Amino acid sequence: MTAFRFNPVTPHPLLSPYVAKMWVFESSGRLPVLDNKLIVPNANFKLALTYRNGIVASIAGKTFVQRENELSLTGLVDSPVMLDPQKDAQTSTIIIEFNPLGAYRLFRLSYTEVKNQIVELSDLIGNRATVLQSQLADASTLNLKLQMLQNFLIKQLEKAAPDTIYDYCINRISASKGIITVAQLEKETGYSSRWLHTKFSEHLGTGPKNLSEIVRFKQFYEAYSTGAKLQILKEHIYQYYHDQSHFIRAFKRFTGFTPTDLQNSMNELATKHYTS
Repeated sequence: MTAFRFNPVTPHPLLSPYVAKMWVFESSGRLPVLDNKLIVPNANFKLALTYRNGIVASIAGKTFVQRENELSLTGLVDSPVMLDPQKDAQTSTIIIEFNPLGAYRLFRLSYTEVKNQIVELSDLIGNRATVLQSQLADASTLNLKLQMLQNFLIKQLEKAAPDTIYDYCINRISASKGIITVAQLEKETGYSSRWLHTKFSEHLGTGPKNLSEIVRFKQFYEAYSTGAKLQILKEHIYQYYHDQSHFIRAFKRFTGFTPTDLQNSMNELATKHYTS
């Protein structure tokens, strides 16, 4: 049976406001064919380095391959992801997840172009990433790789300035658990929905409404993936959704399954990735 672990890493204090979580994924090989290899959207961007083996991921019907010692950036994802090691062999991957406040502070990109995409970092920022990849491949220990990655990100952070209106909206969406409306954000900020959508597209790759839907669903999936019973969840859906059918549509959109079907095929990869 394939064994895998999610080993948490504490980010550098300068990065911690922008890093949702940082960890090392280790797997002894591919997961069993019948296992559900599902990763559910959580509103985070992901910088990944698979320094042993490679990873194959499927997003919205498109397949991406992250090769060994290749740095990749995953844009905002609003579709379920299926992934597995490239070869049936020992796999080790460093993953740094940036919250919606973080990515635009670290990388100047067209975020709409990387939405639901996994892209080589060298294709996005050029020679800086190519040099870093080479240095990481030569680094002899995991701790050295982690230190080099974080030093690179701290230097990236020095070049950026905060966008106070965008940051305010992100914090309001997070604090409201995705319930706040775009109309309310318009009222609180004094900016139109069109202006807000443009600002979110620049920094995130999607609009505030879509982000709110991901954040709203996240509340349920966190509880669901840690063992909460469906009946208990259904008793609380009206705080977040118009009715049960609205909730079911959101569940199928972000997981590809109905709650009952997913419950019957849930495994540790889907739960630990989301809650570790």
